[in-house]
Amino acid sequence: MKETSCNKIVCNRLSFIRRFRNFVQFFSLPLPQLFIERNSTRMKIGVPKETLSGETRVALIPSLASLLTRDTHEVVIERDAGLAASFTDDQYVSANASIASDAAAIYKQSDIILKVQPPTQAEAELFHEGISYIGFLAPLANRGIIHTFLARRITSYSMEYIPRIARAQSMDALSSMATVAGYKAVLLATEHLGKMFPLLMTAAGTIPPAHVLIIGAGVAGLQAIATAKRLGAKVEAFDPRPAVKEQVKSVGATFIEMDLPKEDVETEGGYAKEQSVEFIKKEMEVIASRLPKVDVLISTAQVFGKRAPILISEEMVKMMKRGSVIVDLAAEQGGNCALTQAGKTIDKYGVTIVGALNLPSLLPTDASMMYAKNVMNLFTLLYPKPKPKHAPDFDDEIVKGACITRNGEIVNDPVRTAFQQGGN
Repeated sequence: MKETSCNKIVCNRLSFIRRFRNFVQFFSLPLPQLFIERNSTRMKIGVPKETLSGETRVALIPSLASLLTRDTHEVVIERDAGLAASFTDDQYVSANASIASDAAAIYKQSDIILKVQPPTQAEAELFHEGISYIGFLAPLANRGIIHTFLARRITSYSMEYIPRIARAQSMDALSSMATVAGYKAVLLATEHLGKMFPLLMTAAGTIPPAHVLIIGAGVAGLQAIATAKRLGAKVEAFDPRPAVKEQVKSVGATFIEMDLPKEDVETEGGYAKEQSVEFIKKEMEVIASRLPKVDVLISTAQVFGKRAPILISEEMVKMMKRGSVIVDLAAEQGGNCALTQAGKTIDKYGVTIVGALNLPSLLPTDASMMYAKNVMNLFTLLYPKPKPKHAPDFDDEIVKGACITRNGEIVNDPVRTAFQQGGN
């Protein structure tokens, strides 16, 4: 017993000595260095309300805000920024976030801004020099914003440019939002189709299942397949990449086989690649052969940073049954259907064509949850716990790929090349 007590006394004294030594070393630091050591982990994170018409998502949800404040960061969110996504100011206050009455205060005070949509020019003018930004940016379509960022030495990270590698899957906002869009596309089709999706055998007779064709078996396409299948439809899927055949079959659809010219159909980053005229012509022939019996066509074919390929001509629309529906998820990039009008639902030759825009904003609660988690994972990579570095690791493949502007320069190689070719 005496030996045990002595050991405890020795351990306590050693512990006290170590704590005292650390205390002396800490307060012997010069004042500037002392200030850095005490505040290096703390950042002021600003979340303004989205201003784009129809945008209902928010870049940070209360449960994730509480994680940031728990890590000693300060979170400031604009009043009612999350309300359209069913997140109230009271929920953010409970997560120890502060509420700002207007966006100007957030941009003026914050170290980093989190957003969903790219900032407008008016919003970009509110960014103070040296601030950082995480969100969708669409740099090639928003050159004026990029020039403002360059002039103000803003470090920007674009969610679209997260590399499609295994380590970055938890940050892949394009895939997250495509999942939401693929699901919602099927629900839009059910609203416009004048018949039910499942096979029904009733006393009044047998109702055949709706025949659904999905063009493109990426994330949105696979989610659309799975959703249509759950609703009881007969589903076929078309994609020029033979590698996705097993994925299509795994979610319950029939994969449409085809003979196509041998071309690379994907970029190294995992995005669809722009194809030759001959290649697209072959695709259209395969699609056209299925159209007379299709009730719903959902097209998801897009090429990153370019106009979507036209895969459904006006003549092909005429081949479809009266009352059938096309939901064109490529409407923002010009559409896969030649008749698509972005943001509008039209009737042509008895076919309803839905030019859907920003479908994730129609399911803002879950879309915000998924997007905010993607942003949070990128933020954590940039500023890791328990003690963030003073600067992110720009040699990291993900950081390097996502970063667009830094220190007054465009540091993303594809974006810089595009700006140079476009005359800045």
